Amino acid sequence: MQSFFQTLLRPDKEENPERALVARAANILQVGEFQLLQLAYHEWFGFDLPRAQIDRLFSGYMLHNEVPQWAREYARKIIDMDERGVGGLDRDPFYHRYDAEYVRFVPEGTKQFTIACVIVGVLLFGSIWFSHMAVTHATSVLPPFFDRDELPGPQPASPAPD
Repeated sequence: MQSFFQTLLRPDKEENPERALVARAANILQVGEFQLLQLAYHEWFGFDLPRAQIDRLFSGYMLHNEVPQWAREYARKIIDMDERGVGGLDRDPFYHRYDAEYVRFVPEGTKQFTIACVIVGVLLFGSIWFSHMAVTHATSVLPPFFDRDELPGPQPASPAPD
């Protein structure tokens, strides 16, 4: 478990050479290591990684340092292509087909949430401002706003009006 945290902090110091190979290939393509595993699986078997195997592959790779043969071969192929000077690997859409889709529109709920936050903010600050203005001789700057006349005990002398 210690090496897991060390790898998270310093991924360039990966102790397992097979995982270092996969990480290097993933860096060349500018994708995550698991995305590289998905690409390798598709190339080796001819179809996408089944959902039923995703958890097993992920835990085997991340927790037990198990790197499948097909992943090592694919990583070597990517590294070889990079060393031969094949350019644009990181920009090729073929290697980014498993990237998460980014939301390019504002969901309707976001607009309603923003309006609700603005209304709550206006009511909150408005009520604080109104409370502060309603008291003539406030005992503090922040709520609760008590007037000196409302507090029991001896009252300090008010300054004389001009």
